[in-house]
Amino acid sequence: MAKSEAVPNRQYTDEFKQETVRLAQSIGGNAAAKRLGVPQSTVTNWVRRVSKGVPAQSQGDGVSVKRPVSELEAEVSRLRRELASTKLDLEIVRKAAAYFAKESG
Repeated sequence: MAKSEAVPNRQYTDEFKQETVRLAQSIGGNAAAKRLGVPQSTVTNWVRRVSKGVPAQSQGDGVSVKRPVSELEAEVSRLRRELASTKLDLEIVRKAAAYFAKESG
């Protein structure tokens, strides 16, 4: 991955964090991280916090932000339009591929 590409912040549920910590304590942090596709440093931080007595659900990272319903509806509408456009593009590409396959055959 190029350095200019931004890595999106991943947000994990409290339940996922708790289960990951349990798994890490049973099979090891590196193995748990590899199995779940979570960065090893993230798993290590979760395990360290739990061992210090800080419950996984009270951690500050991954806090969900409540958004207004109207904003969510607008996003759903935008995503539906984007999906419809993408489906149309895919249909055009499929038809073009079928056309050129007939021409060459």
